[in-house]
Amino acid sequence: MTVVNDWVSGTQFGGWVQRCRESRRLVLVIVAIALLLDNMLLTTVVPIIPEFLYNINHPDAPLDGPVRTTTPPPNPCEEYMKAHGIDFLDKITTEPDNMTTIDPEIILSEERHRDLVQETNQVGIMFASKAFVQLLANPFVGPLTHKIGYSIPMFTGFIIMFLSTIIFAFGRSYSVLFIARALQGIGSSCSSVSGMGMLAERYPEDKERGNAMGIALGGLALGVLIGPPFGGIMYEFVGKSAPFLILSALALADGVLQLLMLQPAVVRQESDPPSLKSLVSDPYIIIAAGAITFANLGIAMLEPSLPIWMMDTMKADRWQQGVTFLPASISYLIGTNLFGPLGHRMGRWLAAFFGLIIIGICLMLIPLATQVNHLIVPNAGLGFAIGMVDSSMMPELGYLVDIRHSAVYGSVYAIGDVAFCLGFAIGPAMSGTLVKGIGFEWMLFGIAILDFMYAPLLISLKNPPTKEEKKSLIIGEKSSVRYVTYQNEEDEEE
Repeated sequence: MTVVNDWVSGTQFGGWVQRCRESRRLVLVIVAIALLLDNMLLTTVVPIIPEFLYNINHPDAPLDGPVRTTTPPPNPCEEYMKAHGIDFLDKITTEPDNMTTIDPEIILSEERHRDLVQETNQVGIMFASKAFVQLLANPFVGPLTHKIGYSIPMFTGFIIMFLSTIIFAFGRSYSVLFIARALQGIGSSCSSVSGMGMLAERYPEDKERGNAMGIALGGLALGVLIGPPFGGIMYEFVGKSAPFLILSALALADGVLQLLMLQPAVVRQESDPPSLKSLVSDPYIIIAAGAITFANLGIAMLEPSLPIWMMDTMKADRWQQGVTFLPASISYLIGTNLFGPLGHRMGRWLAAFFGLIIIGICLMLIPLATQVNHLIVPNAGLGFAIGMVDSSMMPELGYLVDIRHSAVYGSVYAIGDVAFCLGFAIGPAMSGTLVKGIGFEWMLFGIAILDFMYAPLLISLKNPPTKEEKKSLIIGEKSSVRYVTYQNEEDEEE
């Protein structure tokens, strides 16, 4: 590795590479690409896995196959009568006028309905496994970045994601696909925590940090945007392995870029990091992280249940199941880029407050749809509002660490990623049980009510106390100290 770096640095190309390495915009591009590919893999499976698993479990009656009825065993009496030309069998088996025949297609449809509802549990647990493993990995990755820096965990995330993608491409059983999904959780933890921490470190000014994180989350949004239609169309017309092989090639290119530009190496933090315990016990950080959880809980519940609900109620095709998430992804991309800078101007707490309210309204509208095109508006509103919350609360976490702790960001973005993963762990895991227990409609109504109830808590982020003010409260000083400070500032302006 050292020999390669020495050769590169000694050429004209090496000078250009060195300038690129010093550019924080290139770091932003690398983080955005890593989030893009991670979330493409996350969502590419959404339209593929439900039908793929159904067809594995029902090889004789796949979803896209013709109706097949079971052929009854031969009757010896009937065979004898046919052989001897006895034709009164037709009279014996002629149905009376008052008897109703049962259409085999109706029976098959009812069986498929029961099987699809049952499968929601299986699919939900698989989808949740990634977020659950990521949830467990984050508390280790965050403090690790304080000791060795961000570049090595970032590169490790690429390697694990590449392996996960290859397993998805060639996996042909539920257990193998489950392992691939869970493995992705470790890679996502490394990429997300180190990526966001790297951006917070390279963009110390609050407004610039908000803009940079909005762009990085735009990469995440683009992955969510491209993933479902990409997976659905490729699975429909090329095959199950094709989308994952393409993703693995893109991941390999990203790994080469990281190796060349980031030069993974151990870099120790200069300042002492805040302990994970102190961050977790900070109510303002918990409220900001909680907003991310509740914002993403609804869409996480829709991932395994909406395609199956569409198959069941609308008889939707594969490509329609993938495309149904397209409006949400496009509007999320718009929302994150718009509210990166706008959230700083209007107040990030206010942007997140309205975001949660809009999410609740859109979740209540989704079950009212009777056709695929009826889902466009509520899904678009849902994606836009989640973008409002995510692009406001991610930089808010960095801001809260700056003013209330110390400017080392690995652990706080581990908490932010835990919050994100909590939604995507609870949502898919519970959606199957809730759909069976209370139905698809009431499941979404319940999440909407939780969003409405949580939104008022964000008012506390309007003016959070700083580190000095927190110390003043601990040693029992009066709040008039703050008033005197403001009074002095006004006198100086006069």
